[in-house]
Amino acid sequence: MPVVCWRGGHVDAALLLVVAGALAAGFVTGLAGFGVGLISLGFWLHVMEPVVAGPLVAICSVAGQIRSIVHVRHDISVRRVLPFIIGGVIGIPLGVFLLSYIDGPDLKVGLGAFLIAYGLFGLVVKLGAVCARAGPVGDGAVGFGGGVFGGIAGLSGPPVIIWCGLRGWTKDVQRATWQPYNFIILMLVVAAYAFKGLLTREVGVLTLVSVPALMVGVQLGLVAYRRIDERGFRKVVLILLLASGIWLVANNVFAD
Repeated sequence: MPVVCWRGGHVDAALLLVVAGALAAGFVTGLAGFGVGLISLGFWLHVMEPVVAGPLVAICSVAGQIRSIVHVRHDISVRRVLPFIIGGVIGIPLGVFLLSYIDGPDLKVGLGAFLIAYGLFGLVVKLGAVCARAGPVGDGAVGFGGGVFGGIAGLSGPPVIIWCGLRGWTKDVQRATWQPYNFIILMLVVAAYAFKGLLTREVGVLTLVSVPALMVGVQLGLVAYRRIDERGFRKVVLILLLASGIWLVANNVFAD
């Protein structure tokens, strides 16, 4: 369904939803370092097909990471991030292979239920740095799990995001870990979409419309990020993970 058009000299309402979704998703990305898909799809799936929304989310996610990652660039450690990335890259092909044998919606509902439980528990009980001494092997294993989930259902982020919190790292170190990881994984996802011929002209037009609004949102989100402390950041992440779980469950249980 086309979403970019003019009627009587006025911008189509669908286009306004596209821009609003990009602006809101950019704000959350600037604030938390993730969340483009979670926020934008709540707007975009009302006015475009999933085959268009999926590639658009991936492209906007990469764009948002490029802009917001600059804020934590001084905290990025190749030595810390590399185990996650290596594990994720190895895990993606396995996830794609398992896609033919595992029911995607059921997997999403299961992960969604876990995120809901973890988010609620985390908001009530402070877990602390329970995995502080896990080391690179544990990091690589979590990155691998994220890659598998990414290959199966495009859900590479939640395992790494949760793990970084359990490691007890500061908010800057957490973002400087999961943002480079997500950037690499998302670049591979965009490449896969291109290989499958899903980067259509419509996706290109919507990218030109969405990215500027996304960047404005990211900048506003970064301003908010600078104003929150460690405790506030933890709450933001937990609330977003909880919202992600609710979205996954609702979208796969109650979908037509």
